[in-house]
Amino acid sequence: MASATVDFGIGRILSVLENETLLLSGVHGEIDKMKKELLIMKSFLEDTHKHGGNGSTTTTTQLFQTFVANTRDLAYQIEDILDEFGYHIHGYRSCAKIWRAFHFPRYMWARHSIAQKLGMVNVMIQSISDSMKRYYHSENYQAALLPPIDDGDAKWVNNISESSLFFSENSLVGIDAPKGKLIGRLLSPEPQRIVVAVVGMGGSGKTTLSANIFKSQSVRRHFESYAWVTISKSYVIEDVFRTMIKEFYKEADTQIPAELYSLGYRELVEKLVEYLQSKRYIVVLDDVWTTGLWREISIALPDGIYGSRVMMTTRDMNVASFPYGIGSTKHEIELLKEDEAWVLFSNKAFPASLEQCRTQNLEPIARKLVERCQGLPLAIASLGSMMSTKKFESEWKKVYSTLNWELNNNHELKIVRSIMFLSFNDLPYPLKRCFLYCSLFPVNYRMKRKRLIRMWMAQRFVEPIRGVKAEEVADSYLNELVYRNMLQVILWNPFGRPKAFKMHDVIWEIALSVSKLERFCDVYNDDSDGDDAAETMENYGSRHLCIQKEMTPDSIRATNLHSLLVCSSAKHKMELLPSLNLLRALDLEDSSISKLPDCLVTMFNLKYLNLSKTQVKELPKNFHKLVNLETLNTKHSKIEELPLGMWKLKKLRYLITFRRNDGHDSNWNYVLGTRVVPKIWQLKDLQVMDCFNAEDEIIKNLGCMTQLTRISLVMVRREHGRDLCDSLNKIKRIRFLSLTSIDEEEPLEIDDLIATASIEKLFLAGKLERVPSWFNTLQNLTYLGLRGSQLQENAILSIQTLPRLVWLSFYNAYMGPRLRFAQGFQNLKILEIVQMKHLTEVVIEDGAMFELQKLYVRACRGLEYVPRGIENLINLQELHLIHVSNQLVERIRGEGSVDRSRVKHIPAIKHYFRTDNGSFYVSLSS
Repeated sequence: MASATVDFGIGRILSVLENETLLLSGVHGEIDKMKKELLIMKSFLEDTHKHGGNGSTTTTTQLFQTFVANTRDLAYQIEDILDEFGYHIHGYRSCAKIWRAFHFPRYMWARHSIAQKLGMVNVMIQSISDSMKRYYHSENYQAALLPPIDDGDAKWVNNISESSLFFSENSLVGIDAPKGKLIGRLLSPEPQRIVVAVVGMGGSGKTTLSANIFKSQSVRRHFESYAWVTISKSYVIEDVFRTMIKEFYKEADTQIPAELYSLGYRELVEKLVEYLQSKRYIVVLDDVWTTGLWREISIALPDGIYGSRVMMTTRDMNVASFPYGIGSTKHEIELLKEDEAWVLFSNKAFPASLEQCRTQNLEPIARKLVERCQGLPLAIASLGSMMSTKKFESEWKKVYSTLNWELNNNHELKIVRSIMFLSFNDLPYPLKRCFLYCSLFPVNYRMKRKRLIRMWMAQRFVEPIRGVKAEEVADSYLNELVYRNMLQVILWNPFGRPKAFKMHDVIWEIALSVSKLERFCDVYNDDSDGDDAAETMENYGSRHLCIQKEMTPDSIRATNLHSLLVCSSAKHKMELLPSLNLLRALDLEDSSISKLPDCLVTMFNLKYLNLSKTQVKELPKNFHKLVNLETLNTKHSKIEELPLGMWKLKKLRYLITFRRNDGHDSNWNYVLGTRVVPKIWQLKDLQVMDCFNAEDEIIKNLGCMTQLTRISLVMVRREHGRDLCDSLNKIKRIRFLSLTSIDEEEPLEIDDLIATASIEKLFLAGKLERVPSWFNTLQNLTYLGLRGSQLQENAILSIQTLPRLVWLSFYNAYMGPRLRFAQGFQNLKILEIVQMKHLTEVVIEDGAMFELQKLYVRACRGLEYVPRGIENLINLQELHLIHVSNQLVERIRGEGSVDRSRVKHIPAIKHYFRTDNGSFYVSLSS
């Protein structure tokens, strides 16, 4: 992380150097000297990193930590100084030319001041650099570093892993089902070599499960030769081969070759191939970090006809999903269920009997401790062992309230800490910063994908790479953190894409401790009180802060914050905010804030502003001064109109403004748009425009914003049709298009739309006099919503062959009595049939909608029978009947009825209805 900090600082300097505004005498020279010294420091830190200095307090010396802290603080200072200079440059350049002469002296003073600050920083850099060089060239240099990481924590962790081979079976919990499944795969009759990968986060029990399987009698009887090899992160392939040979020979009670340590790569491969060629063997490769190991090792493991198996454990889904050959498979470790976690903890904390737990009233606090572990076996077992020596309730409560401290300082929890640090240390530098930023959110917080990506972009943690957009780079970072089991996906959208994430409690505790150590992130919560809070916020100097309780004068004292996140429903006084000129991200989502402070418009660096679900009613009149703003989210706030100067925000990429109409008296206007401000079409970089009232000017000029990928317009009129289609046809990258007419009787005239190939999600609310001719060209469409279309012809024939359609919603879209699904919809997973007043029959032919998983039927009172052919939907998991006819419900309830037999294969059938006492639902499942 330390080297990443310096690396980021250097990258920032280089990017600024490309800006002509800094090519000025007295400033450029200081920056150039800075760059040279930082490059030397970066090389030193990277060299030290290879010897174990990678942010873990257990693997770094005090000397190294001092170098890291000083270098990090200087990188932060440099960045702040450059941001400040950018602020002055912009202020000078934004003046009208007639006023520049008047402001020139102040600008020159600012430049001189910046040059002085950079000069002082250069003196400090030189001092640190000289110290580094002095130690580097001294004979004590090696003493300044610990031995390589494999001789430290990682080696100790490897020893712990191998000790799993000696765990007694009666001390293990929750392994019976996965053990049976994996043994069945290992003993399967396929003759070829098969790889079975066991994947899960650090501490999830991969090694323990694999060791138990490796020792089992059924495995021992089935295979002739066995080897268990723990893989070091910085393994040497020849050493891996030697370990394997020793294991095979030891298990066979055979003399290990005397010349083993003198053999080279080729001889070792030949010896292994010769030994295994005609044997049925099993090899366990424990803790594999990269697919590169398999590329090197597979040549020595013969793929014969004897049914040999290779089993590996890994934390990385990329490793587990590698194509190892026909029949190879992966098994994802599941964390322990609540009852299993309690049994494991009890076995460790109360080894004699649970009576102690009950008589001393420890069970309530003990269960709270178990809950914090969230099913992670290593954390549960380690914490249980530690608590076994504590006899009094007060001791237990103290541990619970200081669990973060215990995880980072208690020697009995060292194994948990070390295993988690190994995963963190293995992250590439760019991912470390993104990962630690996630600790800014409260524990167990649901982090939305788009929100994270936009906040990362605001901090410049992600940049475009060789033509790949920053958003796509950030998406790949999120995927990588999930693959490495550093983040957990807790919500998927229907299209198979992660929508929300969380961080495991234990990982969050450790990530936050690293963030605080690096002065990167900090939180102000119920654990921050009085003088401690003041010290935390003022002296610790973190760049990113989350407020999780009521904002007070003590909660924010630092003025060098780059992120401020408010995650509390307590009342906040925004006027307490100091002048945070360096702030880049301000996130107030779901807070009680109703008025923005006047100082907001002075936050020159602000790139991200999230006001969603707040009570804010208006933006400041001088809002256009936030010229670096990239994201403005006012979703579900009280803001109905944007300031007139919005068109000046040339860097704006995401403009999200839609609101729910909570007071509407019809089903039509449930979403409200925002009034369009003049010249908004001059925002050439805008990608998301969601959602605005359709007015003549915006309709005619919409095509000027050619970067738009998401467009949502409401109050569309029939006369807008031709101009709207002309504008949309100029935008070639639309992925999401939503058009809602002014009322349900107003037709949408969109026949002339031709630029449809890129559209992935399409929502049309308004009367359609005919099915648009371009429907069957939507080859990338995954979602189609038709609302109030009132079609006389069946639209199904036009869309049933769309290859990627996953979600189809018909809402008063068809006026006919019979809805027939013929062959087609091969990828459809969700179907909604809503408010079809004239519908009396639904027919699903054999082979149609084969992948359908969820079917919703709502307010179709004329439908008295279940869809004919529903029995063919063998993948259907849920049937939701909402405000449907009593006849339909009774036919499903009737035991032995035809309709009942048609739906008996569906696991979940729910009937939703209203009474005078409210809304209810009942299960109609078997």
